[in-house]
Amino acid sequence: MDKLKQIEAFVLVVDKGSLAAAALEEKVTPVMMGRRIDALEKRLGTKLMHRTTRHLTLTEQGSVFLDHCRKLLEQMDTAEKSIAEGRHKATGHLVVSTPAAYGRLHVAPHAPAFLAAHPEVQISFNLTDRVVDLVREGYDLGIRIGGAIEPSFVAVRLASNRRVVCAAPEYLHRHGVPRTLDDLAQHNCLAFNLQGGQQRGWYFQQGGKPVIAKVQGNLDCNDGELLHRWASEGLGLAWRSTWEIQAQLASGELVTVLDEYALPHYDIMAVYPQQRHLPAKTRFFIDYLKEVYGQHDYWNRARKL
Repeated sequence: MDKLKQIEAFVLVVDKGSLAAAALEEKVTPVMMGRRIDALEKRLGTKLMHRTTRHLTLTEQGSVFLDHCRKLLEQMDTAEKSIAEGRHKATGHLVVSTPAAYGRLHVAPHAPAFLAAHPEVQISFNLTDRVVDLVREGYDLGIRIGGAIEPSFVAVRLASNRRVVCAAPEYLHRHGVPRTLDDLAQHNCLAFNLQGGQQRGWYFQQGGKPVIAKVQGNLDCNDGELLHRWASEGLGLAWRSTWEIQAQLASGELVTVLDEYALPHYDIMAVYPQQRHLPAKTRFFIDYLKEVYGQHDYWNRARKL
């Protein structure tokens, strides 16, 4: 028999003053309620109450045990209410990993408004271009751009995004516009070099299949913001995400090339470990980012890096 059921039965019988009244409250028979008390006393090895057809009286041990039972049930009730509240009210410490440039431009700036609406939340950001292990390193949420998502994680699409080749108009005027992937070999390609990065090549789609185009150039680095700046200054071609360059595409400061080869889906995703109940702090922050990104013309209005 469930220990908690026995304890709840003991407290209810004392509060109601009889087995019959307690049984009526629980919608069971008085015999069943009596069995619960008997099982509790047998497990504890002591008599908790003296029962007659009209009265029940607590023993000395029963009085002491009753105080402990009340405190235990009160603590359990508080814990359950706390968990239930946490599913509907954002509270606690939210730890978020996000790519450096993206987090700096499109995640962290929106945190103050979120915190104003949810003052019981604290947020810690780790802005890094390294793909972190969310579980092992203790993150509640990761923002990912493109790439495969592990089967043990849930991915929520925050916004659409593509990976495109872009350049300043003056660069294309001087060096020509590449028409095929083979043309990239004749261009100065600004590559990301962290952990091998884009020096292995840029990824495209050709004939419905993924392909890699080898690239080379006189500048590479491990910082996306710097690559973006170099492309804007007309120093070469860059393989960038539309979230990063959309405002400049809209203004004409940058233009895209080889669009027919661009990866169709390189979306911005919120990723978190699978769990039965997602904490409100995580769920609300994901919903908030989706709402922000869904604003009319948000990506065209977003400031430059």
